[in-house]
Amino acid sequence: MSFFSTPPMATRPLSDAVRPGPLRAVLQMRAVTKLLVLVLAAAVLVPLLQAKFGAAWPSALTVDVSGPLDKTSDWIIDNRDSHPLFVYFLGHLSNAVVISVRGVYLLLLALGWTGVTAGVTLIAWRVAGVRIAATALISFLVSGLLGMWVPTMQTFALMVVAVVVSVVVGALLGLAGGLSERLFRILRPVLDTMQVLPAFAYLLPVVLVFGIGVPAALLATVIYAAPPMARLTALGLRGADAGVLEAVSSLGATGRQRLLTARLPLARKELLLGVNQTIMMALGMVVIASMIGAAGLGDRVYQALASVDVGAALAAAIPIVLLAIVMDRTTAAAGERLGADTANGPKWLRGWQAWTGIAVVTAALALAGRLSGSLVWPGAWAVDVARPVNDFKEWMVDHLYSGVPVVGGTADWAAHFTNWVLNPLRDGLTALPWYATLLIVAALAWLIGTWRTALTAVLAMAAIGVLGVWKPSMNTLSQVIAALAVTLVLGFGVGVLAAGSKRFEAILRPVLDVMQTMPQFVYLIPVVALFAVGRAPAAAAAVVYALPAVIRITTQGLRQVSPAAMESAHSLGATRWQILRQVQLPLARPALLLAVNQGVVMVLAVVIIGGLVGGGALGYDVVTGLATGDLGLGLVAGVAIVCLGLMLDRVTQPTERRTTGKGV
Repeated sequence: MSFFSTPPMATRPLSDAVRPGPLRAVLQMRAVTKLLVLVLAAAVLVPLLQAKFGAAWPSALTVDVSGPLDKTSDWIIDNRDSHPLFVYFLGHLSNAVVISVRGVYLLLLALGWTGVTAGVTLIAWRVAGVRIAATALISFLVSGLLGMWVPTMQTFALMVVAVVVSVVVGALLGLAGGLSERLFRILRPVLDTMQVLPAFAYLLPVVLVFGIGVPAALLATVIYAAPPMARLTALGLRGADAGVLEAVSSLGATGRQRLLTARLPLARKELLLGVNQTIMMALGMVVIASMIGAAGLGDRVYQALASVDVGAALAAAIPIVLLAIVMDRTTAAAGERLGADTANGPKWLRGWQAWTGIAVVTAALALAGRLSGSLVWPGAWAVDVARPVNDFKEWMVDHLYSGVPVVGGTADWAAHFTNWVLNPLRDGLTALPWYATLLIVAALAWLIGTWRTALTAVLAMAAIGVLGVWKPSMNTLSQVIAALAVTLVLGFGVGVLAAGSKRFEAILRPVLDVMQTMPQFVYLIPVVALFAVGRAPAAAAAVVYALPAVIRITTQGLRQVSPAAMESAHSLGATRWQILRQVQLPLARPALLLAVNQGVVMVLAVVIIGGLVGGGALGYDVVTGLATGDLGLGLVAGVAIVCLGLMLDRVTQPTERRTTGKGV
């Protein structure tokens, strides 16, 4: 029975129209069967495992991998200049990256600040309209006024190349996963690993292979920024309207024609969101990339924070945010107007004449700047904002740390969150016997998926024990669960509000841009100053970083729900709350699950940052491994974080069961 043929609300609840009663009963019976099997397995295995191994992970089941990793590190160092793999492949790849980034940077320098500002503004006008053009103009002028013109151009050059490579790689991976179920299942753990493996963990092997410099920085950025594009591309292709695809096929279209004329156009919004997320995450890597030789704004931020100068760090961080906003708005508008031959603005900014006019005006202003002898922003025009920012930070610490009446200061909030949430979670997970943890993981993964899902989750957790980092992993898991819970509650709530109000979404959008692109290192010092060193500021940093992606994907998913389904529910007398709960949320389920997935991986991505401010556990091990050049320590902790991410993904992402007629 279809949704549109349901009886009135008075005789049949809307929930029954969405999900038939017999199906619900079958699902409940399957869950009961699975639980009974797990209870029987626990009754048999728990006494045996307790008697033989005890509650702590047995040392006999651990494997020391530091030795082989150290040998691998030595081999790379010894053969980096002579082995054919390095000489004929990786060497050429490194040279291509250097040439590409340097070529873009030299072009920007040749245009000068007048030419770059004019060119970017006019291009934004051509593809996005007056408002975005004004945003681009103000952004580049602000970067110059802050005294950050040259670092901004260095970062801009690196980001242009990194974003292009990330979008191409992510789109190709997403295309493969969106068109093939088997490839999607293979790519899923690969994307999890790329996105969850902390940048600090793979910085050391990347530096070992490519050395300090731009190639290592760009590769690290691509590894981190490409997965969102791949995931959203696959989501858009897999969620294409089946009716449209069937209609195109009935007209005799080939597979390639169906892809180009139906699947990709239908997935345009997901593709644009993927580009947005790729830009945001690439720019979020600039500070970490600066640690391995990437010059630019990230290096300025890192140097300022090394001297605890929040004002100087903010002066370099603001252009990062502005670059993200300009690149995001311009590329999004270009995608929306793809194929159109019109644009806002005067006649000479329409059609092919637009590009000729842009080139002429840009060249003329670049020449004027060169003749005036000012290729870079004049130093006399720079404004110092470091001192007032540092004064404001000190005022916040003096008045908010412990001086807020009634509700208490931020120090009290951090202490309460640690004592009431983080400590009980940590103590409970570390005290829980290892086999009990594996059984709980198996139960959660199997109840929402298949036995293969449960096996994958259990093997991921078992790998943590085999690597010998069980206890610190449970400590990290407690912090991740707490931060993820706060992120999802806030993210889903704000996402629902944004989906229901375009005005609220428009107000919220620049706030999310700032949260997602502001380097974590910048707001880390104010957070630590307000919340003190410990696990609470680590959780706060994770929430701030992961929240924008959850809000954006939730809003996008709810907006994509069929208006016909919502209108039908409304005609049946459903309230706004009933439509949200029984129509929008169920139909937006794939996007909501993707939001949970992105929340998991992005919270885990900040585990390392948390290790720098007292989070301890695996994050601290990764940082220590990078600082001391200990590949074994850093990589083992990084792999353990990936295993945690794989397990959390499997217990939060339901797996569709194939209809075979047998088994569970």
